Amino acid sequence: MRTLNISDFDTILQESVRVHGHLCPGQVLGVRMAICGLGGIGIDDPKGKDRKKLLVIVEVDRCATDALQSVTGCSLGKRSMKFVDYGKMAATFMDLETGRAVRVVAKEEARAQARDYFPEIGNQYVCQIEAYKIMPDEELFYSEPVAVKIPEDEMPGARPGRARCARCGEWFYLRSGHCTHLCRSCRKGSYYTRVSSLGEALCEKP
Repeated sequence: MRTLNISDFDTILQESVRVHGHLCPGQVLGVRMAICGLGGIGIDDPKGKDRKKLLVIVEVDRCATDALQSVTGCSLGKRSMKFVDYGKMAATFMDLETGRAVRVVAKEEARAQARDYFPEIGNQYVCQIEAYKIMPDEELFYSEPVAVKIPEDEMPGARPGRARCARCGEWFYLRSGHCTHLCRSCRKGSYYTRVSSLGEALCEKP
């Protein structure tokens, strides 16, 4: 895996913090995870020459995800970042040209090990920030090569077809395996309930 360059790391972290809004352990961990994952698949210029061949799949919606986006340049809007809500501090990095992919998972025990690096820091939050900057990859993460199959219409840059829902009348983007006449919210239930101006529900969830 790529050897961490501290000078590069500081610059990358500062940019990630600017995007995220504040410095926290998750930012440091996310930047380290991104560098580790990119090194694992041999990508060293994710925002330049390698930008069109990189795909990142994140498994948690926490601070580290902002760092992963900042470092890799991947995003949901570009369809180069996918979110699979497993609630795990983990991400998979994939080279779309070679199919090579590596999944990087943060080790839970790293939280406690951080204290060994800076026992003089009483604030655990600050201790983790400083320790995560210098802890070896092997103490922060475990990684494994994985195989990932991405449907053609889920690839970055792909333009999936659209259809009009036969129930609600709203237009939606089609995805592999989707019903072609009903949108997902009408098929599986929605996160919202329509209400009138008086706050009364207009309809039940499908």
